[in-house]
Amino acid sequence: MTQLLTYLFGGIYTLTIVGIILVIVTDNRNPLKTVPWILVLLFAPIVGVVFYFFFGQNLSKRRIISRRTRKRMTRHLDENGGEETSRIPEAYAPLAAMLGTTLHAVPLRGSRITPYTTGREKMEALLEAIGRAEDHIHLQYYIIADDATGRRLRDALVVRALCGVEVRLLYDDVGSRSVKSAFFAPLRAAGAQVHAFLHVQFPRFTSKVNYRNHRKIAVIDGHTGFLGGMNIADRYVAGTGWGIWRDTHFKIEGAGVAGLQTSFLSDWSATTKCRLADDRYYPPQPRYTDNILQIVPSGPFGKWRTLLQADCRAIANARRRVWIQTPYFIPSDSLNTALQTAALGGIDVRLMLPKRSDSKAVDLATHSFLDDLLRAGAKVHFYTPGFLHSKLLIVDDTLTVIGSANMDFRSFEHNFEINAFVYDAEFNARMAAVFDDDRTHCLRVAPGEWFNRPRLRRLEESFMRLFSPLL
Repeated sequence: MTQLLTYLFGGIYTLTIVGIILVIVTDNRNPLKTVPWILVLLFAPIVGVVFYFFFGQNLSKRRIISRRTRKRMTRHLDENGGEETSRIPEAYAPLAAMLGTTLHAVPLRGSRITPYTTGREKMEALLEAIGRAEDHIHLQYYIIADDATGRRLRDALVVRALCGVEVRLLYDDVGSRSVKSAFFAPLRAAGAQVHAFLHVQFPRFTSKVNYRNHRKIAVIDGHTGFLGGMNIADRYVAGTGWGIWRDTHFKIEGAGVAGLQTSFLSDWSATTKCRLADDRYYPPQPRYTDNILQIVPSGPFGKWRTLLQADCRAIANARRRVWIQTPYFIPSDSLNTALQTAALGGIDVRLMLPKRSDSKAVDLATHSFLDDLLRAGAKVHFYTPGFLHSKLLIVDDTLTVIGSANMDFRSFEHNFEINAFVYDAEFNARMAAVFDDDRTHCLRVAPGEWFNRPRLRRLEESFMRLFSPLL
């Protein structure tokens, strides 16, 4: 009897492993993602099954918001900027058209964009805007920490809520997992609405633990918006024990705020099933400049990986320079090829990374991609004063991409992200100056020394590269 049960268990177990492998193969995923999952399931089946249950299921064909609701949400975008497509520089017209086709990213004209390169100045600007709110405050963050910075934001929101301002807050359930419900109790007591995005509750929602909302959005009264790389936590303001936290965030005033508002209200609708599309959330905007931007919210649900496709297209069409800041560089094959091709063609390709990041595994995988980039002629810079968490792409003299997305599989494939594609020479020059200033705090990688690093280190990097799509 015992032997029969053993055989039965073994058969069921084998069928489970084979079944999962068949599901992965028939999903027609990128082979770079399929092979690591198969390896894990074959060589560590128990761990592989658990990890697949939590992190591996493909939810890209599902929807969290219907087409009808999405169309209703984006109605105001068409009203605010539908006629601006013809004003986009001719070289970027196909890129803008692709963003419009796949994600209904409407070109919006006339925004004023203020960059912040320290957490302290960003927090002060955000709190000042919150303090002036009269109608509504909409906030969405991946991380909200229960520390001095988090409590300062919470208390400012409580004050405005008690004054009758509508306060809505979305936080990611995994990114903010260490925060207890008691932290949000004063907000709820003051009348604010607080919800977790894609709440993880065993066993019903466990398969969604890998699909997180990495966006950082604030919209105040429909006139002022914020987006970028900074979350709400002390380390973004005061740094870490081993250095400063160098990040970039942006305040947007003008037409571009409508794009941020639409993204937030779409996520709010998906989370709460409450659809808000009142005109008062989209007030008339003054025109501050002649720049044009597209607010591009991307996510894992849907056929296209638009941010990856857009970055690849922009890089492939570059004629002079491609400058990148990112904390994590784990590129897809298409992005890696685009960068190598640009460098081989004489384009000034510069990649700025942190000398030390907050993940050793990611560091190892990242470094495995640098050899071929250096051989192709790209320049790699390691930021040394602390952790570089900034996300920035500068292409030639007109296009600048800013927002929350890193240059890695997780941002392009799994996370809900939001970037702004800005078509403006003046803003491009301002951000290039920021990049140049950061470069003075960097160590440029010397190819000769890099290629001669210890063999054991290279072996570790190559091993972690195998799992790079899962990091």
